[in-house]
Amino acid sequence: MSILQNKALHSVSGFLVMGGWAVFANRHHGVSQALLAGVVQGAITAVITLLLKRIVEEVFVRTSGWVRFVLPAALAFLVSVVVLTVLHKMAGTPELLMTLVVPNTVSTLYALLYTITLSRHA
Repeated sequence: MSILQNKALHSVSGFLVMGGWAVFANRHHGVSQALLAGVVQGAITAVITLLLKRIVEEVFVRTSGWVRFVLPAALAFLVSVVVLTVLHKMAGTPELLMTLVVPNTVSTLYALLYTITLSRHA
């Protein structure tokens, strides 16, 4: 297994990068708030990272035409927005919009780019 195929490494990397972003986005609200936002974001990212690839693959094989390209990215965006918003609100994340913008953008772009990659190999 190459390093690029290592799911655990992807999850840990996602936890650190997106968790770090959440800490940065909430840095003006005290260390405890920033760290809580980072742990919440990191944990969610780790789980979503494991699931998103599989979701994109399933949608890809079950659809065709333009839907095959639009639906995975739309689903990634919607799932990310809903799950992150609910969990960050429950955690009391002060900078909600700033916290969500990067992970939502990354997950949506990932789904789009992975869909394009799948279509090239189909």
